[in-house]
Amino acid sequence: MLILTAVLTTGALTLTACGSRDDDKGSDGASGSAENQTVVIGLDAPLTGDLSALGLGIKNSADLAVKTANKEKTVPGITFELQPLDDQAQPSVGGQNAQKFIGNKDLVGVVGPLNSSVAQSMQKPFEDASLTQVSPANTGTELTQGDNWKDGDAAKKRPFKTYFRTATTDAIQGAFAANYLFKNAGIKDVYLIDDQKTYGAGLAASFKTTFTGLGGKIVGSDHVNPDDRDFNSVVTKVKSSGAKAVYYGGEYPAGAPLSQQLKDSVQIPLMGGDGMYSADFISLNKKAQGDIATSVGKPVEELDSAKKFIADYSAAGYKDAYEAYGGGTYDATWSIIEAVKIVAAENDGKLPDDSREKVLAAMAKVQFDGVTGPVAFDQYGDTTNTMMTAYQVDGGKWVSKLSEAVTK
Repeated sequence: MLILTAVLTTGALTLTACGSRDDDKGSDGASGSAENQTVVIGLDAPLTGDLSALGLGIKNSADLAVKTANKEKTVPGITFELQPLDDQAQPSVGGQNAQKFIGNKDLVGVVGPLNSSVAQSMQKPFEDASLTQVSPANTGTELTQGDNWKDGDAAKKRPFKTYFRTATTDAIQGAFAANYLFKNAGIKDVYLIDDQKTYGAGLAASFKTTFTGLGGKIVGSDHVNPDDRDFNSVVTKVKSSGAKAVYYGGEYPAGAPLSQQLKDSVQIPLMGGDGMYSADFISLNKKAQGDIATSVGKPVEELDSAKKFIADYSAAGYKDAYEAYGGGTYDATWSIIEAVKIVAAENDGKLPDDSREKVLAAMAKVQFDGVTGPVAFDQYGDTTNTMMTAYQVDGGKWVSKLSEAVTK
């Protein structure tokens, strides 16, 4: 990984974001000004473990945004630095990481995490510290709209003003998936499985609401442990149910063996959300052909706005793919950079002592054309870009089938 080696070298001078001076070179190798502030952006993701493929893509994409801002001098007089921490996809570790971020006086915002359950452990500490958080991957609707969001717009209440995301919600993703399976794939009988985690259970519930509302039938349902790899018992239930597809609320480490064992018994597709949309789902599953996944946004490979990101990512030489959240991560990181730019412009080119509070306030003004398209946040901190895409495995790779903006 290329993680800002010029500014993370052992013994490098660490400086505050509140009037500090840095006479060293910036991360692009050019000489810095005599009055240069170092501003840190945190990055939280699973960098090791089963979900590391997604986490490393998130880390690299944030790193690329920081390096680009430094190279292009997006905020004159300010050098950005990335502080990546591994949460191992564990809420307890995410909570510990939150305290580490808060303790870094140079840090003004955090990108991540991947998992909604990890986000729940970080939201309150960040709120107390007025520290901006922008996730490129969390889809749990309650994170931005409160636990009663299902009761309608009047019941929605933003629980934490410091939390934002560039990913759409489960309410949108679940509805999109149900519509695609019912209308486009023509499947009316589904067996519903979730992994009991915040993300998986929420996504499965959203799918069920829309699917049954369309006239679809849930012919059976079950829960699995995300650490399980033997699913013979649930496969037996699926086979006897007469289901024409399985919808799985969960992530690819368990989803891949579930799919493979399913097809050893009955030839029906498995469908899941963005937690399934990874190259590793296919590499772990010899029988992935025909499986379906939804993911946030439109494929970056199909976006003119993403051409520079793709070229720069390749040129940077990262050994890991940017995966499903690369574009959204770059935009999440850039939104914090844009907020810093706003604050600096209003303070004679520097960040004030209360930089965290000012950066948080500036997030409401952030609006730019990003890798994934126009980037802005609504009153809940949700992205205003509700584009979703359905993918299907064909010939050993994910192939996009349908992209559309969704309203809920």
